[in-house]
Amino acid sequence: MKIAGGVFLAVVGASYGLLAAAGVFTVLVAVGLVPRFAGKTHTARKVLLYEEMVIFGTIVGSILSIFPEYCQFGAWWQQHAPALQGVWQGMGIFWQAMFGLFAGMFIGCLALAIAEMLDSIPIFARRISFRHGIGLAILAMAAGKLCGSLLYFWQELHRTA
Repeated sequence: MKIAGGVFLAVVGASYGLLAAAGVFTVLVAVGLVPRFAGKTHTARKVLLYEEMVIFGTIVGSILSIFPEYCQFGAWWQQHAPALQGVWQGMGIFWQAMFGLFAGMFIGCLALAIAEMLDSIPIFARRISFRHGIGLAILAMAAGKLCGSLLYFWQELHRTA
């Protein structure tokens, strides 16, 4: 009976993970981030490589966030080579800086792509004859986001991860 429950939880967890990943990739495809990168860098022939790297990065990030206790490579090296303590600290600082740089570039490009999509909201509103109340609709979306964020931190859901 315990095995069946474990299999059920594994299937449900994997399903939720796949749904979350599909949502992330849907946003990236909707804003056209990867083709935009390829167009700006004049490397359109490498679009498939870019898409594979986005998928690889998402998978690695998921593994690192789900199983952090098994991904502490620096702690393992410090335990087995204590004489190289300064080297490992320097490498850790370097990798943190590299991650921060690339994560910041990605978030900045994603924000700019989403901002460009926001330019299309008035065009879409005119096409569907949504003349009055667009300001209220945007305000309602912002208020919903605010309420969700406040609930998230008030219930301390960030501590349960």
